[in-house]
This record gives sequence, structure tokens and C-alpha cells, in this order.
Amino acid sequence: MAKTSDSASNAPKERRNLFSRKPKTPKPDKQPGRMKQMLDVFKMTRRYDPSVVWLMLLVFLGVIALALIISFFFFNNNWITALILGIPLGLLGALLILSRRAERAAFSQIEGKPGASGAALNTLRRGWVIEEQPVAVNPRSQDAVFRAVGRPGVVLVTEGAPHRVRTLVEAERKKLGRILPNVSVHVIQSGREEGQVELSKVAKQVKKLKNELTKAEVNAVSKRIASLGGKLPIPKGVDPYKARPDRKAARGR
Repeated sequence: MAKTSDSASNAPKERRNLFSRKPKTPKPDKQPGRMKQMLDVFKMTRRYDPSVVWLMLLVFLGVIALALIISFFFFNNNWITALILGIPLGLLGALLILSRRAERAAFSQIEGKPGASGAALNTLRRGWVIEEQPVAVNPRSQDAVFRAVGRPGVVLVTEGAPHRVRTLVEAERKKLGRILPNVSVHVIQSGREEGQVELSKVAKQVKKLKNELTKAEVNAVSKRIASLGGKLPIPKGVDPYKARPDRKAARGR
């Protein structure tokens, strides 16, 4: 048996003819194209916000009508030029409406789920150092506090009832105060109760904060916080789906 196996291994490999085709290699799964992404976003948005169709149509026709009016008064009623300019601008306006409504629809899908506030915080753009996991958690109620560091300072976004999450916020404030006594700590409570900020408006609320640090100071503050270490283990149920609203898909990119 050993001789047979040796002879099989030493057998000359089959040579491929010069004009024969190369064996086909399996191609990786293609990513959905831009049009497919836009169609999926449109379907998802229409499912949660049926009025988006009429709003997009209204904006599209409104821009074209405005272009025709301008051409009538200022360009000797050159309606062909008005249409050439108005149709692309109308499509752009309709896509902007779709983008905003799609973001709201995406947030409506994750609202009320553990980790939703962290998902809202992760929509911030460059210049922010964001913790993927909550920095403080109540295992019983699943209330949580998420943290981001940027030029305004340290931002804590809470998730849960205000009277329950207050203890977590104060503990995090004291911890930060010991190592960052001169850095501002802002607290934003996410939710729909009085004094809270809706999930879809959390990122906008953060952007309204005034800048106090330079980019170099942001990196220094982030490293100083990282030196704390000792992250809490995340209990079951917190951020189970890793939900992140897809802004690129919402814009059709």
C-alpha cells in the first residue's frame, strides 16, 4: 500500500494545453450595487414612514416648477434649460429627503432596545473617540451610560429612566473628575420622557456643544481615560444586535 501511495504521489502532473482555459475559481459574493442599496433603503423607509413617497415627489416637482418659473422671468422662458437643471436638482432634493427619513426609520427600529444610545452616539463623525461598549451598566434594569471624547470634552449619554441612571452618571463623573479635573463632562439623557433627548437627535445635541479642547488634547484625554482600565463586563441583553444606522446606505453611497 505504501508503494502504491508513493507511486501516486510521484506520478507526473497533468499538463495543461497552451490554448486550454484556466480552471474557473469561485468568485466572491458581489456587494449590492448603489441602485440596489438605494432601493433597499427606500423600501425600509417607506415601511416605517409611508409619507416619504409623497414628500419626495413633492420636492422633486417643486424644484422643477421653481426652475421653470425662474427661466420664465430671467431666461426668456428657456424651458429646456430649466428642465436640464431642474430634474437633477429635483432628484437631489428627493434623495436628501430620503436620507433624513431613512435615518429616522433606522433609529425607530432600534429605539427601546439595549444599546440604542450607543448606536446613536456612533453616528458622530471624525474627531470623536467613542467607546463601543457602555462604561457603566446596571445589570438588573439594563440602564447604561455610554461615553465619547471630543473637542467639547467628555460626553456621557444615558440610557434608562432618569431617576435610575442618576447613580451611574454620578459615579462616572467622580471617576473622571479624579483624573480629568479641568475637562468638562456633559450629560445627555436619551429617551422620550421630559428632559430627555430623542434617539434620532442625540448626535445633533452633541454637535451643539461648544469646543473647548484641541485635537491634541482630545487624544491626551482619551489616553488618560484608557489608563483607568477595568472595564465592566457587559451583561446579557446589552447591545445584542450591534445595531448601527447605516448613514452611507441612507445616502445611497
